[in-house]
Amino acid sequence: MNLGRTIKHCRIIKRLTLTQLSESSGVSISHLCLLEKNKREPSLAIIETIAKALGLPLSVLIFLAAQKDELIDLSASQIETLSKAVMDLMSDAKK
Repeated sequence: MNLGRTIKHCRIIKRLTLTQLSESSGVSISHLCLLEKNKREPSLAIIETIAKALGLPLSVLIFLAAQKDELIDLSASQIETLSKAVMDLMSDAKK
């Protein structure tokens, strides 16, 4: 799993700077840098906080990180579509 690269990719396609992601997630810039470089393993709580700040369900961020390299290059609209589909499935499951 390449969670760090996935976080960075999602941050970039959402046009967020490290400062913006840090402010919206409450995770320090230095910690985000280490995560993006895969030099630190985040807790589930941190991953969830970052996913929320990126506007993604936690499951989508983890799914993207678990995929092979060719799937990491999804566009912003494709990630939004995937996020919406996951949210719809979760909503349907609650009914």
